[in-house]
Amino acid sequence: MFEVLAFGGLIVAALMVAAVAGLAVLLVKGVILLVLLPLRLAFGLILLPFRLLGGLVALLLVPVIAVVGLLVAVVGGLFVLAVPLLPLAAVALIVWFISKAKTHPAAA
Repeated sequence: MFEVLAFGGLIVAALMVAAVAGLAVLLVKGVILLVLLPLRLAFGLILLPFRLLGGLVALLLVPVIAVVGLLVAVVGGLFVLAVPLLPLAAVALIVWFISKAKTHPAAA
């Protein structure tokens, strides 16, 4: 009975140590981010024109990509519809060649 209580106390103590360690890590992270904030703001201001230019290029390319995607979808759909008809087309071509050969002799 006392072993279970001692084990529970050990788990609670370990959780308290983990909570204090996590709080210390968060405090260090906060201090580092606070110190690096001016650098992040400066880099953000330096990179702002490039981000705006990238957004503009993306906005201009979206319609082009949409049209290309639509074209690919239409061609793919036509291909999917045409492939099962290839054996029928081959038989029709053979029948057409035979009918042409019978109506127009090679040497007259």
